Amino acid sequence: MDKFVIKGGTPLKGEVTISGAKNAAVAIMPAVILSDGPCILENLPDISDVHTVKRILAEMGAVVKNIDKNTVEIDPRPVDTDIVPCELGRKMRGSYYFIGALLGRYKRAVCPLPGGCDFGVRPIDQHLKGFEALGCECMVKEEGMIEVSADELVGDNVYMDLVTVGATINTMLAAVKAKGLTVIENAAREPHIVDLANFLNTMGADIRGAGTDVIKIRGVEHLKGCTYSIIPDQIEAGTYMVAAAASGGDVLIKNVIPKHLESISAKLEEMGVIIEEFDDAVRVVRNRPVKRCSVKTLPHPGFPTDMQPQITVLLSIGKGTSIVNESVWDNRFQYVDELVRMGAKIRVNGRIAVIEGVDYLTGASVRSTDLRAGAAMVIAGIIAKGTTYVEDIKYIQRGYEDIVEKLQALGADIRLSSTPD
Repeated sequence: MDKFVIKGGTPLKGEVTISGAKNAAVAIMPAVILSDGPCILENLPDISDVHTVKRILAEMGAVVKNIDKNTVEIDPRPVDTDIVPCELGRKMRGSYYFIGALLGRYKRAVCPLPGGCDFGVRPIDQHLKGFEALGCECMVKEEGMIEVSADELVGDNVYMDLVTVGATINTMLAAVKAKGLTVIENAAREPHIVDLANFLNTMGADIRGAGTDVIKIRGVEHLKGCTYSIIPDQIEAGTYMVAAAASGGDVLIKNVIPKHLESISAKLEEMGVIIEEFDDAVRVVRNRPVKRCSVKTLPHPGFPTDMQPQITVLLSIGKGTSIVNESVWDNRFQYVDELVRMGAKIRVNGRIAVIEGVDYLTGASVRSTDLRAGAAMVIAGIIAKGTTYVEDIKYIQRGYEDIVEKLQALGADIRLSSTPD
């Protein structure tokens, strides 16, 4: 059983380079199915979710060639099925992006219902609403498989009842080869949606408005292969920003798009952390106590829900009482019990956590309840007195490339321990 062993108390100092965006990669890789030729994807993060998508593509017939650790060539032309492998598809939420891509290619897709981290119900009703607007019929089959099919995909207006990244992406994928114009209103605006649109446009799609709440897609008949580089990971960058601040460190975080980090930077500055921005880097320094703060998660450009557990760890050693309001997911405070075991004083009532700052956390044996909560446990271990053991690290490995090596380079005393189950 793999675990992280962390001896806390060392401020992080130095430089760290951010990898490609997980959330962009797991949408762009299935989109390659829409291409008439091979695509080369650069700056892919070397994480388990990306490896799972590679395996899904290979099992469906695509030729997947690893050029180096972060670059892959995918030739989708040999794909000869519209069915996503069940067991692999259930390992991650992003497997449902194969539905939109397969609809664009075959006008039919069969895919397992989404898996991934367990912090709330993951309804796909808005995905189905988008598909149905384009002329599809949707049905749930046996063993939790969903089938979506159409005689012909025809553009239409789609109004999302709530801002949803997944449904916005899936509707974009299905609409890119549909006849006529598709307009997605109340669309999500996250950076990885813009990245997907840029990738599809590089292949020859006609998508406008990505990054706003109205996206217009005029269908095309063919998409060509291309070479494309994935954007840096906003959440990985934010995680190292919080880790630097929590440890009282001084870290230069490289290969970032500072504009994507504005909501995170603003909250850290409110807490008394010094943020210095450069063209493609940010420097994070904390040399004074952490101030109390109120945080509410919101769709982009608001504070990201994927940064909520990490910021909660930082607030747990702040001065005074802080409030964290989780407005995106119902059950994203499961990790709080683990922090309490380390000495944090946090009370949760529904979607609101009330945090009474303490002087320090104490090392303990804790577990990752999901991907971002796992990152939060690592940060807690770095700042705690004594030794922390973080278990269930498979969640962390889904989204953070070389996390042990990157933290060691910043001075953290962290190692991977492997023992038999």
